[in-house]
Amino acid sequence: MSRTVTYYFSLNSPWSYLGGDRLAAIARRRGATVDVRPVDVMRLFRESGSQPLSQRPKARQDYRLWEIKRWGRRLDIPVLPYPDAFPCDERLAAACVLVVKAGGGDALRLATALGGALWVDNRDLSAHEVVADVLTADGFEAGAALAEAEGRADHWETERQANTDAALAAGAFGVPTYVVGEEPFWGQDRLDFVEEALA
Repeated sequence: MSRTVTYYFSLNSPWSYLGGDRLAAIARRRGATVDVRPVDVMRLFRESGSQPLSQRPKARQDYRLWEIKRWGRRLDIPVLPYPDAFPCDERLAAACVLVVKAGGGDALRLATALGGALWVDNRDLSAHEVVADVLTADGFEAGAALAEAEGRADHWETERQANTDAALAAGAFGVPTYVVGEEPFWGQDRLDFVEEALA
């Protein structure tokens, strides 16, 4: 049985953020590892036949707002339905997640903290200083991580696109998608099934 959860996510997704801490807790309880893989969510939508938020019917856009409110209450997280910078250019922040992952650091913790900066604190993840603040607040070496992320931006973007290829191959059409073995689970509201798969 697999003890790894492959986690495909976007920082521009409130659902990825809302599931981050619970995914970490599940991994701890089940002795599992989480393979953190940021993706290009717009490309994922386009190539899987899904629609980005702005192109969905109004009824679905409205329903999303109800769900964000409900889940925010359920998890006691003051999540914003529409941060000022949403959708932001997340390439720099995602590159920092990949840098931390490559260095053996807690990439899931950083991804969740970055998500909180956007979805709770209303900060723009495309801004160098915002990403630096999040790295520092979470105990990462901000200067080194940002230097690596910015100095090899093409490398990390190539990795993000490779993650998107892998997500598509695994059957993902949205985020977050969690894969245990060969079985995909779409949405943070499926984390109970992720834990069952690990058990």
